[in-house]
Amino acid sequence: MLDPRDLDDLIAIWQAGSLSAAAKRRRVAISTISRRIESLEKALKLRLVDRQAKGTTLTYFGELIAKTAEPIAEQLARVNRLADGLRSEGANLPVRLSATEFVISDILAPALPTLWAQDVDFPVHLQSQADVVSLAARNADIAVRMSRPEGASLIMRKLPSVHLGFFAARSYLDNRAPSEIDLRHERLLVYDDSYGRLPELDWLEEMGLRSSVALRTGSTRGLMTAAISGAGIGLLPVAIAQREKELVAVPTAIAPPPRNPWLIVHRDLRHQPSIRIVHKWVLSTFAALVGGGA
Repeated sequence: MLDPRDLDDLIAIWQAGSLSAAAKRRRVAISTISRRIESLEKALKLRLVDRQAKGTTLTYFGELIAKTAEPIAEQLARVNRLADGLRSEGANLPVRLSATEFVISDILAPALPTLWAQDVDFPVHLQSQADVVSLAARNADIAVRMSRPEGASLIMRKLPSVHLGFFAARSYLDNRAPSEIDLRHERLLVYDDSYGRLPELDWLEEMGLRSSVALRTGSTRGLMTAAISGAGIGLLPVAIAQREKELVAVPTAIAPPPRNPWLIVHRDLRHQPSIRIVHKWVLSTFAALVGGGA
């Protein structure tokens, strides 16, 4: 008898491209997903993956099974979501919201009192995840992402843009006027490509600032603390950096391109009262963030 989790794991390998990436997406150990695939191979009496020293990939049969199983897995997920919705009538099931570390710690977490003020009767799970989670596989109920997602089953809402700018600690400036700073001759702290090729990375190239980059990281909090310590001039979200009294804005002739976040929810969940409350709270939180200082 087939276990739906085993099919989900096979689909995850097909979509993610490797066993390790699939395990990370499914939030299970590599040994667990490997064991489930072995169980699926025994049940189907087919070799579904090629296990080599350089990694694990799907065989031709594995790809065919994964492609065929994907709509089946989606239908099973819809059944589970429907059951959750039916059980949630009068119940306080948690709402799981997935976002990056920056969105969780610097945007949503500080705004929780606004959500609690609505007398919500359900817990909220804020899941800090760099990877794009699958709402169809019920890895989360709502997600905030910095690039436009794809999927016919998703309801997408573009959030207010998050503007970026350079900021330096007063100790780093050492009494120099920000307007006189030539970024080509400074130590710049910028994002890496952890979330894909972000617009500001191309902007840095166009501005001739590549050789000035001293630090690259996918962590906004890492950039923030490094800038505050005086390690260099950080490229940071304006509304967040302006909260830090130690940081001073360093102007540029051309502003960096803004981030354009998206709020996504599965079509089957959008009418659940708890989902609607959290969805509206995220929208208002981003609106207040941008209106308050971007």
